[in-house]
Amino acid sequence: MAINTLPPLTPDAPLTEAQVDFPDNFLLIALCGEYDRNLAEIEKKLSVQILRRGNHLVAMGEKASADQAISLLKSLYSRLEAGREVGLADIDRELRMFAPEPTRPSRDGNQFEMFGSGPVEIKTRKKMIEPRTEAQKAYVRSLFANELAFGIGPAGTGKTYLAVAVGVSMFIEGHVDRIILSRPAVEAGEKLGYLPGDMKDKVDPYMQPLYDALNDFLPAKQLQKMYEEKRIEIAPLAFMRGRTLANAFVVLDEAQNATTMQMKMFLTRLGEGSRMVITGDRTQVDLPRGMPSGLADAERILDTVEGVSFNYFSAKDVVRHPLVAAIIEAYEAKG
Repeated sequence: MAINTLPPLTPDAPLTEAQVDFPDNFLLIALCGEYDRNLAEIEKKLSVQILRRGNHLVAMGEKASADQAISLLKSLYSRLEAGREVGLADIDRELRMFAPEPTRPSRDGNQFEMFGSGPVEIKTRKKMIEPRTEAQKAYVRSLFANELAFGIGPAGTGKTYLAVAVGVSMFIEGHVDRIILSRPAVEAGEKLGYLPGDMKDKVDPYMQPLYDALNDFLPAKQLQKMYEEKRIEIAPLAFMRGRTLANAFVVLDEAQNATTMQMKMFLTRLGEGSRMVITGDRTQVDLPRGMPSGLADAERILDTVEGVSFNYFSAKDVVRHPLVAAIIEAYEAKG
């Protein structure tokens, strides 16, 4: 069972009871978690007590908290019914979703046509990718609907991961002929010195997050063949000059570290039949002091350009360890 003592209530808060019935015992066991750790986490976060009575879960506490606990349990149970797992990170993310905050919406009138109001899933060779927050779902819809899309927000919100997943999906389905991934080769606050090896050896450390994402979506043999056939290219931003990128899915990662001229150069590489995604975090600029970020300039300059989509993420969209969201929120509060 979960915790057996009621949490402290505010002085005059009435104690209420809310309950819900879950018919599938196996899913109910998964919902509660090993040694009821999922229930214990919800109790701790919402200051409620959760009791299990057969197939019923009862939340006791202040009315708003008890109702929220039941809503959360229903949402998590729906994930289990869809064949997905539920862990502490899912609980943390769902709780953050209950706290609405103003966000700048994507300016894209038809971004919801591809998926409608149903679930958003991205098919790759190795697994199905599921955007988990509303902002992530809107972002994926936008990537499929727009030829040029921006994903802007803090680390851990899935900006690059989802963009690469969409690129792999569009390649598999024959919508594009190749995938091109790029990043500015800018060191994060420290000088690494001269790296040994040929050009590939020198730039690979900067590109590793892109390799990691591709390895999640494509089998190793197929991935190696695509590299050899130039169906997948991973290159520093500086290598894009002079190219026209046609029939390709193009991703520029860490765009906050592109200069204004580099950003303009990259954006004008867009060719016929291509999609382009720009991702970045405005709080992690590693450019020399006084040099403006090309991402910030693009956001300002392209603000009214029709057909360009901007999608924004916040700490509640973080899908890494729950502590990452807390760290981001702490920095934002003290910034």
